[in-house]
Formats: sequence, structure tokens, C-alpha cells
Amino acid sequence: MNHKFSASFILLIGVATGIIASIEFKTMNEPDIFYPDSSLTEIRKLSEYSPGIEFTGGDTDIYFFDGEKEGAVVLLLGGTHPNEPSGFMSAVVLLENIKVNRGKVILIPQACLSGFTCTDPMEGYPQFFTIKTKSGERNFRFGSRVSSPLDQWPDPLVYSQYPSGQKLSGFETRNLNRNYPGRQNGTFTEEVAYGIVQLIKKEKVDIAFDLHEAAPEIPIINAIVYHEKSEEIALNAIFNLEFEDLKYAPERSPENFRGLSHREWGDNTDVLPFLMETSNPIQGRLRGKTNEQLVLNGLSPEYEVAQETGKLRIEYDAVEGEMLNKRVARHIKGFAELLNAYNGLFPGKPILIDSVPSYEALKTEGLQTYLK
Repeated sequence: MNHKFSASFILLIGVATGIIASIEFKTMNEPDIFYPDSSLTEIRKLSEYSPGIEFTGGDTDIYFFDGEKEGAVVLLLGGTHPNEPSGFMSAVVLLENIKVNRGKVILIPQACLSGFTCTDPMEGYPQFFTIKTKSGERNFRFGSRVSSPLDQWPDPLVYSQYPSGQKLSGFETRNLNRNYPGRQNGTFTEEVAYGIVQLIKKEKVDIAFDLHEAAPEIPIINAIVYHEKSEEIALNAIFNLEFEDLKYAPERSPENFRGLSHREWGDNTDVLPFLMETSNPIQGRLRGKTNEQLVLNGLSPEYEVAQETGKLRIEYDAVEGEMLNKRVARHIKGFAELLNAYNGLFPGKPILIDSVPSYEALKTEGLQTYLK
């Protein structure tokens, strides 16, 4: 009898745990709510450019803002890696604030929409983070680095990148930023990548941005990565940023590392591509307690110790941390300066945008001031 009671009790615990997990998992399929600025022209689906992903978890929204006068066409992606929230939130801030006077801005806040429906196993990541705005709380999903296994499975032992044949870990087969230029009728993630490349071609995008984050110990943090044909724009922007005491490391895209946006967009289309990285402690191997607060304030005592050893490329502030406000401010400032540098080289076809929050305003007033 005691064994039967114990078995029944364990079974009940298992069922209860399964129900709770199912409810939590289901909530990650509820879409994030955005409030685009009134100057929004239209919303399209990525499946317009890659029909194979229609009605799937990859069919993300694309937001178009058209100016009154013709000019350059700009594309900005957030959420390529949904566990890198500053890229995602930078796109949301622009979506809810910008006004385009000349040219066109195309925003994709959740490029890897599928990855927002799950988290990475064994990482202990929070599923959501909350920002308190003037009119109430807004919840945003904290997702996975890669597409959900419910959309693409199983992973191969070795991923062979198309068309280069470069070999990578099988896990990377679901990494959007290893699947460019993508292919029609390929894997789920290849079809998402294909759609973005077709968007660049069909909309004749002139300059494009892919916003990311990385662990503090990764050398590429706080960098602007550029294709060789974008070098002059990148260096001019970084030079101007230095005058404002903001350091962005220039990183030229390696020609032998295939599948990344800054390489494949540049090689396969006419666009001038850039990728930017901010420093995010929740992605680091040295981090301690992993929770929503680490997403928002980027404050980790473990990184303070690492900073004291001199092993980090960044100056880690034990008081300020690497706050989400600051990381978004860096992305949007870098975006604005790269556009200014582009306009200086192409004065006959500029992009002119108003209502882009400044670095200082975002850092000090916080995202809550610029989210509706």
C-alpha cells in the first residue's frame, strides 16, 4: 500500500508539473504587442518574399515607413537572436517613434519569430521581461538563440551551410545568422533567411542593419561589423562617435566565415550591410543568478570580479552595469551615425528621419519614456 501511495503521489506531482510547464510554454506563443507610430505606411508578412513560410512560426511582420520624398531605403532587423534583447528592443523603440521625412525605413523587430516561442535548454533564462511605462507594464518575450525545434527538427550532427558547404555544429542549422543567403524550399530557417534576402533585393534596400548582443568576454562586443564595401561609412561613423566619447570597435567581416548577414547580404545583394553588438552579461559564461533583473540591469558581481582581473575587453561598471537602456541607446546611436555617414557619401539619395531618441535620453530617461 505504501508503494502504491508513493507511486500515486509521484504521478500527481509529475502531472501537475507537466500542466504548469504546458501553460508556461503556451504563453510564449502569445505575440508581443507593438504600437507603431502613426506615420506607419503598411505592414507586410515575410511570406510575401518566401512563400514557404506562410502560416508558420517564421512568418514575421515587416513594418514600412515611407517618407514624403524619395531617398535611400533602410532595413533594420532586431530579434535575429531572441535571447539578445537590446537588438529587439531597439527595433521596437524605432517602430514606436520614428518619422521618415525622406526615403524609406523597413523594420523587422522579430526576424527569428520562431525563436521567441521558446528558450534555450540548460540556460535557466527567464521567459519574459517587463518594462514599466507611463501608462502601465509591458511584457516582452525573452527567447532562444535559434528557431524553435517545433518548427525545425531534428538537428543534424554537422550543419553544412548552403551554398558554401562550410561545416558547423548541427545546432547552427536553426541559427538564422548562419543560414544566409538561404534558399527556397530549404530548411525552415533557410527559408526565413531567403525571405530576408529577397526583401533586400525586391525593395532595393540601400543600407541594412542587423542588431545583436554578445557575452562580455567575447572580443566582438561593442563593435560595428561591416562588409568591405561598407568600410568607409563604418570608419566615418566610428570617427564621429569617438568625438562623443563613445567607443565602437571596427570589425571587418571575415570572408571565410559564411552564412552571416554582414557577409552574405554584402556578397549576394547591392546593399551596404552592418551588424552591431552590445555587451550582455546574461549571455556570458561567467554570470551568476540568471533572471529578469539581469536582462534589465546587466549587473553581475561575477563580471565585476572578472573586470578586476583584466580579462574583459569592456570596462565593467559595478554600479551601473550593462543596463538594457544603455545597450539600446548604443544601438540606436550607432544606427543614427551610420546613416549620417551614409548621407555624407550619398548626398543625392539621403535618408532623413525625425524623432529618433538620443543616446543620453535613452540612457537616462529609460525605455519606458519611449514605449507607448
